[in-house]
Amino acid sequence: MKNYKLLVTILLALTLANCGDDPKDRETYFSFNENVLKSKYNSTEKINLELLNSKNKTIDSIIYFSNNEKITSAKGNGKATIDLKGKKLGYQNLRALVYFEGDTISTTTRVELVADIAPKLLKYTIVNTYPHDSNAFTQGYEFYNDTLIESTGQNGKSYVAKTDFKTGKTYKKLDLDQQYFGEGITVLNDKIYQLTWQNAEGFIYEAKSMKKIKSFAYDKKIEGWGLTNDGKYLYQSDGTEKIWRMDPETQKLIDYINVYTNESKIKSVNEIEWIEGKIYGNIWFKDAIAVINPENGTVEAVLDLSGLRAKVTNADAEKVLNGIAYNPKTKTIFVTGKNWDKAFEIKVSE
Repeated sequence: MKNYKLLVTILLALTLANCGDDPKDRETYFSFNENVLKSKYNSTEKINLELLNSKNKTIDSIIYFSNNEKITSAKGNGKATIDLKGKKLGYQNLRALVYFEGDTISTTTRVELVADIAPKLLKYTIVNTYPHDSNAFTQGYEFYNDTLIESTGQNGKSYVAKTDFKTGKTYKKLDLDQQYFGEGITVLNDKIYQLTWQNAEGFIYEAKSMKKIKSFAYDKKIEGWGLTNDGKYLYQSDGTEKIWRMDPETQKLIDYINVYTNESKIKSVNEIEWIEGKIYGNIWFKDAIAVINPENGTVEAVLDLSGLRAKVTNADAEKVLNGIAYNPKTKTIFVTGKNWDKAFEIKVSE
């Protein structure tokens, strides 16, 4: 046994001597040249990639990947270029798989893809001011014909209701079971779809009778925040920078966009509303609405509604702006907040 251990020790020493490096140093053989990389890019730009070869190894070839998708390959220590046109906004996780001297090593880095335009600033005029139930912790807000449907949150207080927007009073109301914290709603094909916050469960009701048709489980490990639709698909926010596209028939999440300005991602996208081909989104704890391109997540405009807070009697810091309902007949937008005592009908312009 002693002779065997001695033989192993000798072989290991010979191996290290031949390699010239400790195996722990292998990770330092190759790295991306960060000096030619920026931290942020936009879709009009290209990423130039090259590797540093700290130990002067003989490289046979390199395969370059972005977000696990093969981009290109190069002989020797060849450089590569990634065209960012059409790429999804957000982090681009870059990887180089290096083949050298009968061995293979992978090295990684990442950059961030932001929007290629700065958002425009929108303005608004108040058309009407209406009462709003100050006990309503507003999570979802949407017109169904001439009826305003509202969903609210908080365990033991959550409900979905049909509301007379002129008086702020509910005339048909369905309470959720105590364990549910209600979130966003939307109406598609005469069905009301409702999310819950951390229960990973949603509900579908008949829009006219408000009779519950079924419940459904989320097929991703995400939270439920805002919900809207484009007439064909549902769109769900989850409290991050993501907005998911959902098949209303199967309730399966198909794809997502990342919401970005030209400077950074926009986290905590909350209540959302589809308005004339764009997604209008409340941003949690911000008195503003982001106008989002649903194709790529670009924030094309921002609507500053901070002036409304002064008009609300009880709007403290915790009672945030939340609730966007578009009336296609009047082409006006109804906005309110959690536990606000007022709702505002506004018109938006550049």
